[in-house]
Amino acid sequence: MAAPDALSDFAAFPFSHGGAERTVYRKGSGPAVIVMHEVPGIIPEAARFARIVADAGFTVFMPNLFGTPGKPVSAGYGLREMARACISREFHVLAENRSSPITEWLRALAKRAYDEIGGRGVGAIGMCLTGNFALTMTLDPWVVAPVLSQPSLPFPITRRKAATLHATAEAVANMRRRAADEGLALLGLRFAGDRVCRRERFATLAREFGAAFEAIELPDAAANPEAPKVLGRPHAVLTLELIDRAGEPTRAALDRVIGFFKERLS
Repeated sequence: MAAPDALSDFAAFPFSHGGAERTVYRKGSGPAVIVMHEVPGIIPEAARFARIVADAGFTVFMPNLFGTPGKPVSAGYGLREMARACISREFHVLAENRSSPITEWLRALAKRAYDEIGGRGVGAIGMCLTGNFALTMTLDPWVVAPVLSQPSLPFPITRRKAATLHATAEAVANMRRRAADEGLALLGLRFAGDRVCRRERFATLAREFGAAFEAIELPDAAANPEAPKVLGRPHAVLTLELIDRAGEPTRAALDRVIGFFKERLS
């Protein structure tokens, strides 16, 4: 298990919107990227990913959406935070063709980042529970580099839910329009055997967005063998399952994410 991460190299500030206030961890300089962590929270591996993005020449804004910042993952911790998210009014984990209310707060944070930093626009990456949120955030024209890492909502309790998107018809249509008019692209990542983010969802993304959707699907054997398999199979491409070593498929996937941000934001 990783040691706790004090996040002492990040600057922390409160951000409020719609009556909700959360702490946002900020690091780096350059174009803005909103990093939305997965369940159970800002684990040390999520902080590592944020540092890599910042070191690549970006300003990371990483809001604390749930969990205890810096606390290492464990099965019990993961299950508790997942249960809390499932009953939260801000996360609608079974919703098809609509998004969770928390995306309004995230869109406001992206606007704050863009107003402050400017440039070509803002990047946004969601993971697992937050994985689909970057798609909804493209409703705003300043979000120009959306990444969906193992997008897991709605939870695949039925075959239909496994294939649907956690986004409104408006957001999907807007993404298609922006892809045609602006060349906007969408990057997605998953492990081939992921039971939560199934290939049916990537098939839907490919059908909806065609060449505008770039899919990275990694074999399960590429995952870090020492990572705890909280969900039974490899899942967290850029955090727990990352093997941060040249030549590893997960590191190549991370490098592609950085390259995508550079192409779209720099």
